[in-house]
Amino acid sequence: MGGGKRNTVETFFLATLILWLASLCFQIFFNKRWELLSVIAGCFFYQTSNCLIRFFFSTHKDPLFVNTSVSLLHSLFTSASVIFILFRELCNGPSGMFDHSKLVEDAWPWAFEALSFSCGYFAYDQWDMLRYRLYNGWIPSILVHHLVLLICFTLALYRNVTINYLILTLICELHSIFLHVRKVRRMAGVRDAKSILVRLEWFLNWVTFFVARSAPHILITAKLIKDAHKFEKGMELPLALCGMAGMNLLNIGLGIDLLKAFKRERKSQLGNLHHHRE
Repeated sequence: MGGGKRNTVETFFLATLILWLASLCFQIFFNKRWELLSVIAGCFFYQTSNCLIRFFFSTHKDPLFVNTSVSLLHSLFTSASVIFILFRELCNGPSGMFDHSKLVEDAWPWAFEALSFSCGYFAYDQWDMLRYRLYNGWIPSILVHHLVLLICFTLALYRNVTINYLILTLICELHSIFLHVRKVRRMAGVRDAKSILVRLEWFLNWVTFFVARSAPHILITAKLIKDAHKFEKGMELPLALCGMAGMNLLNIGLGIDLLKAFKRERKSQLGNLHHHRE
């Protein structure tokens, strides 16, 4: 039963990944969309990073450790890219930066390339998780999440619309840095809840969860609803609203999971303190 379920999941998500790749190759080679080569470049960059981490950290060849390390690299790279793009725009004058036409029909300098590169990462990560079976359940949320992002990002890149909106959603990668740091830290065996570094990590985890993930996604959703009448008829608005609804639901689930993890570590710390006193 378990093997059958796993094979069914793998077959479905692998098929969608192959269809995605075929669609991308068609756009690049038949429609001559050479700018989309940056998506392929992203795939190769993160797959190469995976191989290098596996080579240099030979004592940590656990696929989950390697996958999380590459995810940390993506969060660092994407966060830096988004901050650079937004800072550059703010320096050039923020007037009209968040107008509907600017967010939907235009693309800030380097925004298309940053989104393409990140899209390549999600394709790589989907493949890596399928290859090493780094998921659980009939409907793995992580695979569904990656599939939804691939669809939204790729359609936006094909039609060259809502690029800036999607760049704004990637601000959440700033919070993902600390999620991945925590995961890598625990897999490396560092679990002292009394450590100053661990406490600082938790502080930054919570701050960025609210400032870089929850608040931006709520504001983007509000902006979409406010400007709904400005969208032309088509799939852009429904797809954007569904995508943001999914992101906000995932944020609620993530917040609950973080709170549970925080309480577990606090409980473990108090238990160890009580044990030493005895």
